Amino acid sequence: MKNKLLKQIVSFGLVGVLNTLVNQAVFMICVGLGMHYIGANIMGFIISVLHAYLWQTKLVFKEDEELEKRVWWQVLLKTYAAYAFTGLFLNNVFLILWIDILKIERFTPPLTELVNGFGIKLSNRELATDIAPLLNICVNVPLNFLINKFWAYRQKKKSENN
Repeated sequence: MKNKLLKQIVSFGLVGVLNTLVNQAVFMICVGLGMHYIGANIMGFIISVLHAYLWQTKLVFKEDEELEKRVWWQVLLKTYAAYAFTGLFLNNVFLILWIDILKIERFTPPLTELVNGFGIKLSNRELATDIAPLLNICVNVPLNFLINKFWAYRQKKKSENN
């Protein structure tokens, strides 16, 4: 059980890294073709979540033959819902929390000074704004794993349907 969970976590992380690359590539291609950045961001989201669904189905949350068969389109819709919740909704809520409520820029002066020493001129607020998405990853990735594992890819026992 422990080994299976660890394998799922590592595989989920690898798929996540690939999703980030797919999202960014789609975004850059769409912008390069003249699409507005909002449209490009939406296309990146749609394609990267489809990518996540395909790889998670094959690598991360493999179907257990002893349990009820999953309905692929329900899993796909739940995957989109999970990523929309964490990637769109929670990301923005946490950005507001880190930047505007907790004002993490209070803690960045030593790091800002270090970064500025390398010739990258940033204010404390700008650096805090750059750091905030990294903090989001620490919350959203584990949460997204749990939502996908126990909701989107959940399989019921065959006897539950009878």
